Amino acid sequence: MIVLDLALNAVVTGIMLGSIYALLALGLAITFGVLHIPNVAHPAIVIAGAYAVVVSNSYGMDPILAGLVWCVPFYFVGLAFYEFYARSFEIRGGGNTLQSLTLFFGVSLVVEIALVVAYGTDLRSVGVGYVGQSLHLGMVTLPYRFLIPAAVTPVVIFLLWLYLGRTNTGLAIRAVAYDERALSVSGVNPAAIKRHAFGIATALAVIAGAALVITGPVDPFAGRFHIGRVFAVVVLAGMGTIPGTLLAGIIIGVAESLVMSFASPSWAPGVAFAILLGTLALKPTGLFGGLR
Repeated sequence: MIVLDLALNAVVTGIMLGSIYALLALGLAITFGVLHIPNVAHPAIVIAGAYAVVVSNSYGMDPILAGLVWCVPFYFVGLAFYEFYARSFEIRGGGNTLQSLTLFFGVSLVVEIALVVAYGTDLRSVGVGYVGQSLHLGMVTLPYRFLIPAAVTPVVIFLLWLYLGRTNTGLAIRAVAYDERALSVSGVNPAAIKRHAFGIATALAVIAGAALVITGPVDPFAGRFHIGRVFAVVVLAGMGTIPGTLLAGIIIGVAESLVMSFASPSWAPGVAFAILLGTLALKPTGLFGGLR
């Protein structure tokens, strides 16, 4: 009975964690999965968004609401960032994947250093009434600090899916991943579409940062612990498969939770990397790569 109770709670906790992982990876699913830009700085941008939410929360604003508000300025930051990237590599046509990775690693370090200079290395958290409380359903305990961020993910994924599949701009974003030349022939500027998509991905990073900081305190280097997870989610789902990120995140979250409960918490960070390597070896297209 105790084992069943432990396993049930581990699975439920893993589902909530996995949903949050999916939200963390959602912006990367656009930049890496759709635009094929290896934005390894994405987790650092998530943490920058978390710090912006912490600042807003210090004035009494709810973290989720703060994340939505900060989406707007971060969207424009994403536009500027993509413009810099495009002028450095895509317009010149001389860049390669290794140089792009170097650029984004550099951006990640700059973001971390900027956060350290501005806020120090101390852990930062938000103060809201539901953190520390739980919902009890029989044997299952649902902490609100996991439940509320996890509930945000399906809503965001559904809205993003609708936007990409039901609007002209969203369809152009999906099309630019397949054939830029055909898109330009139809009268659409591929560079402008990519810039807009990168802005959306950066805005989504703030919502992910809001969800992350609700689950627990963050420091400027917290993004490093999620690099493997977010790439594992994107690859497992299938490059550019937006709805699939939720299931992929849940699979990784449940696997991590079971390992923490029945093996050792120190092994949990390796679960995402193991799944990432296994996916690349056995099914490189991911679970839903053919359905994009």
